Amino acid sequence: MHARSAMWLLGLGLAAPAAADVLAEQPSDLSVTVYRAPYRNSGSINLNDLEGFALVSETRTVNLPAGVSRLKFEGVADGIEPASAIVTGLPRGVIEKNRDAKLLSPAALIEAALGKPVELLRSNRKTGKTERLVGTLLSDANGVLFQTAQGIEALRCSGLTETFSFEPGGALSAHATLSVLVRSPRAETRQVTLSYLARGFDWAADYSATLSADGRRIDLGAWVTLANSNGVGFPAARTFVVAGKLNRENGEVQPIDVGGPILAQCWPRGSTSDSPVTLRVYAGMHREALAAPMAANAMSVQEVAVTAAKQVEAEQLGDLKLYRVPDRTTVASRQSKQVRLMDRSQVPITMVYGADFPANATAPAAPAYRVIRTMNSAANHLGLALPSGKVAVFAPHQGESLLEHESGMRDIAVDEELEIDMGLSADVSVSVLKESSTIDSAHAQMLPLLPGVTLRGLKVDDVSRVDISNARPTAIQFELRLKVAPGARVIRADHPMGAKNGRPIFRLEIPANGTATLRYQTEHSTDRVIRQG
Repeated sequence: MHARSAMWLLGLGLAAPAAADVLAEQPSDLSVTVYRAPYRNSGSINLNDLEGFALVSETRTVNLPAGVSRLKFEGVADGIEPASAIVTGLPRGVIEKNRDAKLLSPAALIEAALGKPVELLRSNRKTGKTERLVGTLLSDANGVLFQTAQGIEALRCSGLTETFSFEPGGALSAHATLSVLVRSPRAETRQVTLSYLARGFDWAADYSATLSADGRRIDLGAWVTLANSNGVGFPAARTFVVAGKLNRENGEVQPIDVGGPILAQCWPRGSTSDSPVTLRVYAGMHREALAAPMAANAMSVQEVAVTAAKQVEAEQLGDLKLYRVPDRTTVASRQSKQVRLMDRSQVPITMVYGADFPANATAPAAPAYRVIRTMNSAANHLGLALPSGKVAVFAPHQGESLLEHESGMRDIAVDEELEIDMGLSADVSVSVLKESSTIDSAHAQMLPLLPGVTLRGLKVDDVSRVDISNARPTAIQFELRLKVAPGARVIRADHPMGAKNGRPIFRLEIPANGTATLRYQTEHSTDRVIRQG
């Protein structure tokens, strides 16, 4: 109880009552909303380092006695942020919140038994039978010392197989626990809702695109991968995932103490080569983990749930996108699982080849890049918000679909252009060089001077020549994008010029097994004056 609460009770002439411990029942209903790691766009999920988080909501039944009691919610997520916890449904609200983070682990057991009687189980050198010696622990897991009738020893210095047996002191729990101090005017049974933020979650989208035989369409499918690195699972939970970058500011969060190694340090034996022995004990988040330490490898287990009929449904959450998993699903402990996000077929596409150069740069012949392009619209059999993720593109070959390229994809809104990177093409090459000649101004495409701008000290650059070669048996669509320096602009070209994302772009069709040449010229000023008004 807070000192302020105790002072309030004493001010009324009442003694602060002792808080009775009350354990809430296990959740009868669960909801888990997973938010992506803010700085991971399309990268892989690392189960050992999940930087996303989740909003967990649990419905539990509690049996409260009259007066002040300490209500314990056992089995919350290890990464719970206690300051974010909200409990609704209590008679008079919450007086105090605590995270009970003293978890059961080998190191915590040693620490809890410090100064208390223990039994040392050791094999007899002659008979091999197990002997029991009564002793007392004198130091903790940073260097275990114990005292018996035979004197003071360090753990594992005898060279014999030995271990301890004891009843630990203090309150050690196999699961993280949130406790709240509540006051009830009478004994009653309530159904309460506990909601909190927790670390150690993440999700990702993984797409597969299969090209049609003529290369004009794709079938696009996707999975949502849910990951939970906490020691607690959430069975049959209503599950949601949120796409978009959420601005979230929080300070340092106290880590869960899962226990460190137990150090068995023996006294020197007269040799500088002797070194302390470190017993690496796997941190135990559960009793099962204490019995079988290698269960930590369960982090690599992946559970796959396939739902053929139902898919994740997209909803609006402010400026973010929320995706609802239609059926309840288990967000298992230290595992990842997959649910189906979407399936779309016969999506029309255009295969575009291109190059991106700084204006007036020169470059030897190099492969052009290649992208699949379409519109994320209902007319193109899409029309749903696509979260960022990885895309694997498959192409047909002799009756099979073979992987052709993998790349990342950013968040794509409805009615926005979708591009899938296909890497470099060995069949299309581009080279750039400079020519000293100028283009006939009568055939040049002139760009108008911006209104209200006066230019002085103009300098016209040399003509740049771009050669494109297409070794494919079909004509291709080609785009040249230019990066123009501040204060410069394209003033002449022998092909029509457009603009995309504020940058000059030329679009050409290159014939099958053919070539094309494009020339352009820029100017830049050393002094630019902008008239006001």
